[in-house]
Amino acid sequence: MKLCCAVFSILLAVALGNPDPQCAISVTTASGTGVKPGPYCSWDLIFEDNFNFLDFETWEHENTLSGGGNWEFQWYQNNRSNSYCENGIFYIRPTLLADDMGEAFLSSGTLNIHGGEPADQCTNPTNWGCERSGSPTNLINPIKSARVRTVNSFNFKYGTMEVRARMPTGDWLWPAVWLLPKRQVYGTWPASGEIDLLESRGNLDYRGADGVHIGAEQFGSTLHFGPSPTLNGWDTTVAHKNSPTGQGWNTGFHNYQLTWSPDFIRFSVDNQVVRQIDAGTGFWSRGNFGNIAPGTENPWIHGTRMAPFDQEFYIIMNLAVGGTNGYFPDVPPATNGNSGKPWSNTSPTAARDFWNARSSWLPTWRMTDNRGKQSSLQIDHVRVWAL
Repeated sequence: MKLCCAVFSILLAVALGNPDPQCAISVTTASGTGVKPGPYCSWDLIFEDNFNFLDFETWEHENTLSGGGNWEFQWYQNNRSNSYCENGIFYIRPTLLADDMGEAFLSSGTLNIHGGEPADQCTNPTNWGCERSGSPTNLINPIKSARVRTVNSFNFKYGTMEVRARMPTGDWLWPAVWLLPKRQVYGTWPASGEIDLLESRGNLDYRGADGVHIGAEQFGSTLHFGPSPTLNGWDTTVAHKNSPTGQGWNTGFHNYQLTWSPDFIRFSVDNQVVRQIDAGTGFWSRGNFGNIAPGTENPWIHGTRMAPFDQEFYIIMNLAVGGTNGYFPDVPPATNGNSGKPWSNTSPTAARDFWNARSSWLPTWRMTDNRGKQSSLQIDHVRVWAL
Protein backbone atom coordinates (compact mmCIF):
# COMPACT_ATOMS: atom_id res chain seq x y z
CA MET A 1 0.00 0.00 0.00
CA LYS A 2 1.51 3.33 -1.08
CA LEU A 3 0.64 6.13 1.30
CA CYS A 4 1.19 9.88 1.03
CA CYS A 5 4.32 11.40 2.47
CA ALA A 6 4.77 10.66 6.15
CA VAL A 7 1.28 9.15 6.55
CA PHE A 8 2.10 5.94 8.31
CA SER A 9 -0.19 2.95 8.58
CA ILE A 10 -0.49 0.78 11.66
CA LEU A 11 -2.13 -2.45 10.55
CA LEU A 12 -3.89 -4.40 13.30
CA ALA A 13 -4.17 -8.15 13.17
CA VAL A 14 -7.21 -7.71 15.41
CA ALA A 15 -8.11 -5.52 18.34
CA LEU A 16 -8.36 -8.23 20.96
CA GLY A 17 -7.35 -11.43 19.26
CA ASN A 18 -6.32 -13.12 16.05
CA PRO A 19 -9.08 -14.68 13.97
CA ASP A 20 -6.70 -15.64 11.16
CA PRO A 21 -4.99 -18.96 12.01
CA GLN A 22 -2.32 -18.19 9.41
CA CYS A 23 -1.28 -15.01 11.21
CA ALA A 24 1.69 -15.34 13.54
CA ILE A 25 1.46 -12.63 16.19
CA SER A 26 4.72 -10.72 16.13
CA VAL A 27 6.81 -9.52 19.06
CA THR A 28 6.95 -6.01 17.64
CA THR A 29 5.65 -3.11 19.70
CA ALA A 30 5.06 0.42 18.43
CA SER A 31 3.93 3.69 19.97
CA GLY A 32 3.51 7.35 19.16
CA THR A 33 0.95 9.94 18.21
CA GLY A 34 -1.89 8.22 16.37
CA VAL A 35 -0.26 4.79 16.49
CA LYS A 36 -2.71 2.00 17.19
CA PRO A 37 -1.68 -0.64 19.70
CA GLY A 38 -0.85 -4.21 18.67
CA PRO A 39 -0.95 -7.09 18.42
CA TYR A 40 0.38 -7.12 14.86
CA CYS A 41 0.82 -9.96 12.44
CA SER A 42 4.34 -10.69 11.27
CA TRP A 43 5.18 -8.56 8.22
CA ASP A 44 2.40 -6.08 8.86
CA LEU A 45 3.51 -2.72 7.51
CA ILE A 46 3.46 -0.51 10.59
CA PHE A 47 5.16 2.63 9.22
CA GLU A 48 5.53 4.03 5.72
CA ASP A 49 6.61 7.38 4.35
CA ASN A 50 7.02 7.92 0.61
CA PHE A 51 7.71 11.65 0.92
CA ASN A 52 5.11 13.04 -1.41
CA PHE A 53 5.12 15.93 1.03
CA LEU A 54 6.95 16.76 4.25
CA ASP A 55 4.66 15.86 7.15
CA PHE A 56 5.64 17.78 10.27
CA GLU A 57 3.37 15.60 12.40
CA THR A 58 5.75 12.72 11.70
CA TRP A 59 9.17 14.37 11.36
CA GLU A 60 10.21 16.80 14.07
CA HIS A 61 13.10 19.05 13.09
CA GLU A 62 15.82 19.53 15.65
CA ASN A 63 17.07 23.05 16.28
CA THR A 64 20.55 23.03 17.77
CA LEU A 65 24.16 24.05 17.30
CA SER A 66 25.44 21.07 19.29
CA GLY A 67 25.12 18.58 16.41
CA GLY A 68 25.67 15.01 17.54
CA GLY A 69 28.14 15.90 20.25
CA ASN A 70 31.14 15.55 17.90
CA TRP A 71 31.78 19.29 17.44
CA GLU A 72 30.57 19.15 13.87
CA PHE A 73 30.36 22.35 11.84
CA GLN A 74 26.61 22.54 11.15
CA TRP A 75 23.56 24.18 12.70
CA TYR A 76 20.51 21.91 12.51
CA GLN A 77 17.38 23.94 11.84
CA ASN A 78 13.91 23.88 10.30
CA ASN A 79 14.20 25.67 6.96
CA ARG A 80 13.01 24.67 3.48
CA SER A 81 16.41 25.59 2.10
CA ASN A 82 17.76 22.65 4.10
CA SER A 83 14.91 20.10 4.12
CA TYR A 84 12.13 19.65 1.60
CA CYS A 85 10.23 17.10 -0.48
CA GLU A 86 10.26 17.17 -4.27
CA ASN A 87 8.91 14.52 -6.65
CA GLY A 88 8.67 11.92 -3.91
CA ILE A 89 12.19 12.47 -2.55
CA PHE A 90 13.10 14.00 0.81
CA TYR A 91 16.22 16.15 0.58
CA ILE A 92 18.49 17.19 3.45
CA ARG A 93 20.69 19.89 1.94
CA PRO A 94 23.66 21.84 3.36
CA THR A 95 23.89 25.61 2.90
CA LEU A 96 26.21 28.35 4.13
CA LEU A 97 25.32 30.52 7.12
CA ALA A 98 27.42 33.34 5.65
CA ASP A 99 25.02 33.54 2.69
CA ASP A 100 22.32 34.63 5.15
CA MET A 101 24.22 36.53 7.83
CA GLY A 102 27.40 37.66 6.11
CA GLU A 103 30.86 36.24 6.63
CA ALA A 104 31.75 38.70 9.41
CA PHE A 105 28.93 37.28 11.54
CA LEU A 106 30.79 33.99 11.89
CA SER A 107 33.63 35.59 13.82
CA SER A 108 31.83 38.46 15.58
CA GLY A 109 28.10 37.77 15.86
CA THR A 110 25.95 36.05 18.47
CA LEU A 111 23.48 33.39 17.47
CA ASN A 112 20.68 32.73 19.96
CA ILE A 113 18.24 30.10 18.77
CA HIS A 114 15.84 30.15 21.73
CA GLY A 115 12.62 30.74 19.78
CA GLY A 116 9.34 31.95 21.18
CA GLU A 117 7.11 29.39 19.44
CA PRO A 118 7.08 25.69 20.38
CA ALA A 119 8.51 24.64 17.01
CA ASP A 120 11.29 27.24 17.32
CA GLN A 121 12.65 26.09 20.67
CA CYS A 122 16.21 24.88 20.92
CA THR A 123 16.16 21.08 21.11
CA ASN A 124 19.63 20.40 22.56
CA PRO A 125 21.48 22.84 24.85
CA THR A 126 24.59 20.71 25.41
CA ASN A 127 27.93 22.00 24.15
CA TRP A 128 26.54 25.53 23.80
CA GLY A 129 23.86 24.18 21.50
CA CYS A 130 21.39 27.05 21.98
CA GLU A 131 23.61 30.13 21.92
CA ARG A 132 27.08 30.81 20.55
CA SER A 133 29.15 33.92 19.98
CA GLY A 134 31.77 34.05 17.28
CA SER A 135 35.37 35.15 17.67
CA PRO A 136 38.32 35.21 15.27
CA THR A 137 39.48 31.84 16.63
CA ASN A 138 36.12 30.26 17.47
CA LEU A 139 33.64 30.63 14.62
CA ILE A 140 29.91 30.09 14.85
CA ASN A 141 28.92 26.94 12.97
CA PRO A 142 29.36 27.97 9.31
CA ILE A 143 27.02 25.37 7.76
CA LYS A 144 23.24 25.00 8.00
CA SER A 145 21.63 21.58 7.63
CA ALA A 146 18.79 19.47 9.04
CA ARG A 147 18.17 16.58 11.39
CA VAL A 148 14.69 15.07 11.75
CA ARG A 149 13.30 12.49 14.17
CA THR A 150 10.13 10.54 15.00
CA VAL A 151 10.43 10.56 18.80
CA ASN A 152 6.96 12.07 19.24
CA SER A 153 5.27 10.26 16.35
CA PHE A 154 6.67 6.75 15.95
CA ASN A 155 8.73 4.40 18.12
CA PHE A 156 9.11 0.65 17.75
CA LYS A 157 10.80 -2.40 19.24
CA TYR A 158 11.74 -5.30 16.93
CA GLY A 159 10.89 -5.36 13.26
CA THR A 160 12.39 -4.82 9.83
CA MET A 161 13.22 -1.29 8.71
CA GLU A 162 14.14 -0.25 5.18
CA VAL A 163 15.41 3.13 4.05
CA ARG A 164 15.87 3.69 0.33
CA ALA A 165 18.41 6.46 0.02
CA ARG A 166 21.14 8.06 -2.03
CA MET A 167 24.23 9.36 -0.27
CA PRO A 168 25.46 12.93 -0.86
CA THR A 169 28.60 13.92 -2.77
CA GLY A 170 30.98 16.49 -1.33
CA ASP A 171 34.02 16.62 0.90
CA TRP A 172 33.37 16.29 4.64
CA LEU A 173 29.63 15.64 4.32
CA TRP A 174 28.47 13.08 6.92
CA PRO A 175 25.00 11.58 6.29
CA ALA A 176 23.39 9.25 8.82
CA VAL A 177 20.22 7.22 9.40
CA TRP A 178 20.03 5.86 12.92
CA LEU A 179 17.88 5.15 15.98
CA LEU A 180 17.88 6.24 19.62
CA PRO A 181 15.81 4.94 22.56
CA LYS A 182 12.49 6.59 23.33
CA ARG A 183 13.25 6.32 27.04
CA GLN A 184 16.61 6.09 28.79
CA VAL A 185 15.59 2.85 30.49
CA TYR A 186 19.16 1.84 31.29
CA GLY A 187 20.68 5.29 31.79
CA THR A 188 22.23 8.02 29.66
CA TRP A 189 24.17 7.39 26.46
CA PRO A 190 25.42 4.86 25.60
CA ALA A 191 23.86 2.76 28.39
CA SER A 192 20.44 2.76 26.69
CA GLY A 193 21.92 2.03 23.26
CA GLU A 194 22.13 3.49 19.76
CA ILE A 195 21.53 1.72 16.44
CA ASP A 196 23.35 3.19 13.44
CA LEU A 197 21.85 1.82 10.25
CA LEU A 198 24.18 3.80 8.01
CA GLU A 199 26.82 6.48 8.09
CA SER A 200 28.93 7.61 5.16
CA ARG A 201 31.33 10.30 3.98
CA GLY A 202 30.81 12.39 0.85
CA ASN A 203 34.47 12.57 -0.23
CA LEU A 204 35.18 11.05 -3.64
CA ASP A 205 38.82 10.04 -3.12
CA TYR A 206 39.27 9.65 0.63
CA ARG A 207 41.38 6.69 1.72
CA GLY A 208 42.47 5.33 5.06
CA ALA A 209 46.08 4.71 5.96
CA ASP A 210 45.73 1.23 4.42
CA GLY A 211 44.63 2.68 1.08
CA VAL A 212 40.99 1.51 1.36
CA HIS A 213 38.33 3.93 0.14
CA ILE A 214 36.49 5.39 3.15
CA GLY A 215 34.58 8.14 1.34
CA ALA A 216 31.49 7.83 -0.83
CA GLU A 217 32.39 4.27 -1.81
CA GLN A 218 31.88 3.08 1.78
CA PHE A 219 29.18 3.14 4.43
CA GLY A 220 29.21 1.77 7.94
CA SER A 221 26.74 0.28 10.40
CA THR A 222 27.22 -0.25 14.13
CA LEU A 223 25.71 -0.36 17.61
CA HIS A 224 26.69 1.85 20.53
CA PHE A 225 26.34 0.35 24.00
CA GLY A 226 28.19 0.54 27.30
CA PRO A 227 27.95 1.63 30.92
CA SER A 228 29.53 5.05 30.18
CA PRO A 229 30.80 7.12 27.24
CA THR A 230 34.35 5.91 27.92
CA LEU A 231 33.18 2.28 27.99
CA ASN A 232 31.49 1.82 24.63
CA GLY A 233 31.53 -1.52 22.79
CA TRP A 234 30.75 -0.11 19.34
CA ASP A 235 33.97 -1.48 17.85
CA THR A 236 32.79 -5.05 18.51
CA THR A 237 29.80 -4.55 16.21
CA VAL A 238 30.96 -2.11 13.51
CA ALA A 239 30.89 -3.21 9.87
CA HIS A 240 31.86 -1.38 6.70
CA LYS A 241 30.63 -2.07 3.20
CA ASN A 242 32.38 -0.78 0.10
CA SER A 243 30.42 -0.55 -3.12
CA PRO A 244 30.88 -3.75 -5.15
CA THR A 245 30.82 -1.68 -8.34
CA GLY A 246 33.35 0.86 -7.12
CA GLN A 247 31.01 3.69 -8.14
CA GLY A 248 30.00 4.74 -4.65
CA TRP A 249 26.77 4.84 -2.68
CA ASN A 250 26.30 8.41 -3.94
CA THR A 251 25.64 7.40 -7.55
CA GLY A 252 22.19 5.89 -7.05
CA PHE A 253 19.53 4.76 -4.59
CA HIS A 254 20.02 1.65 -2.45
CA ASN A 255 17.91 -0.14 0.15
CA TYR A 256 19.53 0.02 3.58
CA GLN A 257 17.91 -2.54 5.87
CA LEU A 258 17.74 -3.32 9.57
CA THR A 259 16.35 -6.59 10.93
CA TRP A 260 15.92 -6.37 14.69
CA SER A 261 14.74 -9.34 16.77
CA PRO A 262 14.95 -10.52 20.40
CA ASP A 263 17.96 -12.60 19.34
CA PHE A 264 19.98 -10.50 16.88
CA ILE A 265 20.37 -7.28 14.91
CA ARG A 266 21.22 -7.62 11.23
CA PHE A 267 22.38 -4.87 8.86
CA SER A 268 21.89 -5.35 5.11
CA VAL A 269 21.99 -3.40 1.87
CA ASP A 270 19.95 -4.40 -1.18
CA ASN A 271 19.11 -7.66 0.63
CA GLN A 272 22.81 -8.52 1.06
CA VAL A 273 23.87 -9.03 4.69
CA VAL A 274 26.56 -6.63 5.88
CA ARG A 275 26.74 -7.98 9.44
CA GLN A 276 24.62 -9.82 11.97
CA ILE A 277 25.19 -9.20 15.69
CA ASP A 278 23.84 -12.02 17.83
CA ALA A 279 22.74 -11.34 21.38
CA GLY A 280 24.69 -14.36 22.64
CA THR A 281 24.95 -14.18 26.41
CA GLY A 282 24.32 -10.44 26.36
CA PHE A 283 25.98 -7.18 25.43
CA TRP A 284 27.80 -6.92 28.75
CA SER A 285 29.78 -9.99 27.77
CA ARG A 286 30.22 -8.78 24.19
CA GLY A 287 31.79 -5.56 25.43
CA ASN A 288 33.99 -7.42 27.95
CA PHE A 289 33.29 -4.55 30.32
CA GLY A 290 33.76 -6.62 33.48
CA ASN A 291 37.38 -7.31 32.56
CA ILE A 292 38.11 -3.91 31.04
CA ALA A 293 36.80 -2.00 34.07
CA PRO A 294 36.52 -4.31 37.10
CA GLY A 295 33.96 -3.14 39.61
CA THR A 296 31.80 -1.38 37.02
CA GLU A 297 28.13 -2.26 37.41
CA ASN A 298 26.21 -3.89 34.58
CA PRO A 299 23.36 -1.48 33.65
CA TRP A 300 21.46 -4.28 31.90
CA ILE A 301 21.35 -6.78 34.76
CA HIS A 302 17.55 -6.50 34.92
CA GLY A 303 17.05 -6.53 31.14
CA THR A 304 16.90 -9.34 28.62
CA ARG A 305 20.00 -10.67 26.90
CA MET A 306 19.20 -8.20 24.09
CA ALA A 307 19.45 -5.23 26.49
CA PRO A 308 19.82 -2.37 25.88
CA PHE A 309 18.24 -3.18 22.51
CA ASP A 310 15.03 -4.52 24.06
CA GLN A 311 13.20 -1.17 24.24
CA GLU A 312 11.42 1.08 21.77
CA PHE A 313 13.60 3.29 19.55
CA TYR A 314 12.82 6.18 17.21
CA ILE A 315 14.21 7.08 13.77
CA ILE A 316 16.66 9.92 13.05
CA MET A 317 17.94 11.16 9.67
CA ASN A 318 20.50 13.93 9.33
CA LEU A 319 23.33 15.41 7.32
CA ALA A 320 26.28 16.55 9.43
CA VAL A 321 29.50 18.22 8.30
CA GLY A 322 32.99 17.56 9.64
CA GLY A 323 33.66 17.22 13.36
CA THR A 324 36.58 16.33 15.61
CA ASN A 325 35.66 12.92 17.02
CA GLY A 326 37.82 11.06 14.50
CA TYR A 327 35.11 9.96 12.08
CA PHE A 328 37.13 11.85 9.50
CA PRO A 329 40.71 10.60 10.01
CA ASP A 330 43.41 13.20 9.72
CA VAL A 331 45.44 13.59 6.53
CA PRO A 332 48.07 12.14 6.84
CA PRO A 333 47.99 9.20 7.52
CA ALA A 334 44.72 9.19 5.54
CA THR A 335 44.64 10.81 2.09
CA ASN A 336 42.01 12.94 0.35
CA GLY A 337 43.06 13.15 -3.26
CA ASN A 338 45.18 16.26 -3.75
CA SER A 339 43.16 18.40 -1.32
CA GLY A 340 44.27 17.19 2.10
CA LYS A 341 42.08 17.83 5.15
CA PRO A 342 41.70 21.45 6.29
CA TRP A 343 41.49 20.80 10.03
CA SER A 344 43.03 18.47 12.59
CA ASN A 345 40.90 16.49 15.00
CA THR A 346 42.95 17.96 17.84
CA SER A 347 42.74 21.57 16.64
CA PRO A 348 41.07 24.10 18.99
CA THR A 349 40.16 26.13 15.89
CA ALA A 350 38.73 23.32 13.76
CA ALA A 351 35.65 25.22 12.53
CA ARG A 352 37.78 28.21 11.54
CA ASP A 353 40.31 25.99 9.78
CA PHE A 354 37.50 24.26 7.90
CA TRP A 355 35.82 27.50 6.83
CA ASN A 356 39.04 29.18 5.75
CA ALA A 357 39.73 26.26 3.39
CA ARG A 358 36.36 26.46 1.65
CA SER A 359 38.03 27.02 -1.71
CA SER A 360 39.08 23.34 -1.54
CA TRP A 361 35.84 21.69 -0.39
CA LEU A 362 33.00 23.98 -1.48
CA PRO A 363 33.44 23.26 -5.23
CA THR A 364 32.96 19.55 -4.50
CA TRP A 365 29.46 20.30 -3.16
CA ARG A 366 28.37 21.80 -6.53
CA MET A 367 25.76 23.89 -4.77
CA THR A 368 24.86 25.87 -7.89
CA ASP A 369 24.18 22.75 -9.97
CA ASN A 370 20.55 21.62 -9.82
CA ARG A 371 20.06 23.47 -6.52
CA GLY A 372 22.69 21.38 -4.76
CA LYS A 373 20.89 18.06 -5.09
CA GLN A 374 24.20 16.23 -5.45
CA SER A 375 25.36 17.39 -2.01
CA SER A 376 22.01 16.45 -0.41
CA LEU A 377 21.10 13.29 1.45
CA GLN A 378 18.16 11.95 -0.58
CA ILE A 379 15.53 9.65 0.95
CA ASP A 380 13.01 7.87 -1.28
CA HIS A 381 11.11 5.99 1.41
CA VAL A 382 11.19 4.74 4.99
CA ARG A 383 9.27 1.59 5.89
CA VAL A 384 8.98 -0.58 8.99
CA TRP A 385 7.36 -4.01 9.17
CA ALA A 386 6.44 -6.05 12.22
CA LEU A 387 8.78 -8.89 12.97
